[in-house]
Amino acid sequence: MAAPQDVHVRICNQEIVKFDLEVKALIQDIRDCSGPLSALTKLNTEVKEKFQQLRHRIQELEQSAKEQDKESEKQLLLQEVENHKKQMLSNQTSWRKANLTCKIAIDNLEKAELLQGGDPLRQRKTTKESLAQTSSVITESLMGISRMMSQQVQQSEEAMQTLVNSSRTILDANEEFKSMSGTIQLGRKLITKYNRRELTDKLLIFLALALFLATVLYIVKKRLFPFL
Repeated sequence: MAAPQDVHVRICNQEIVKFDLEVKALIQDIRDCSGPLSALTKLNTEVKEKFQQLRHRIQELEQSAKEQDKESEKQLLLQEVENHKKQMLSNQTSWRKANLTCKIAIDNLEKAELLQGGDPLRQRKTTKESLAQTSSVITESLMGISRMMSQQVQQSEEAMQTLVNSSRTILDANEEFKSMSGTIQLGRKLITKYNRRELTDKLLIFLALALFLATVLYIVKKRLFPFL
């Protein structure tokens, strides 16, 4: 049975793919939009909502990655998070380009309609209102994209800091392992030296005992058999 954490990660990935496809579809709708500006504004509002949902899911996946017990699984999920962030940034760039393309098409269409005839005063008034509305929509879209890109950069910096901290932890563990290896090797040398010293001591004791027995035998021989 899958762990709850694994299930949550899988759900996050599925939701991220879903929102990414929905964002791409809306961006294509913006490219195909021929007006009016109210329709473009509605599409941009939907894109913003999808980006917010997408960003929220990516943040959840990043938090799940940080909570992983195994370092290998943690790094793998953080790499997935970084890929999702890059994809979201690419979608934001496409969104900006689609807006500019759509607004140029709407402006050209309005100019063509004005050139077909009508009251000049009304045409100038309509043109000014259209330009003002277009400028407002463009400014709002660019500001929204700028805020999203700023948040994306901040999240990337946090992810980079997490990777740096993880690398530092691995390096510290490696240094500690090297220190332990040195201690183990030193202990092995001391044990080997002690074993050699013990063998030498046994040999000396054996020689001393042999010398003692030889001396005793010599004394006994001289006392019991002085003529030999």
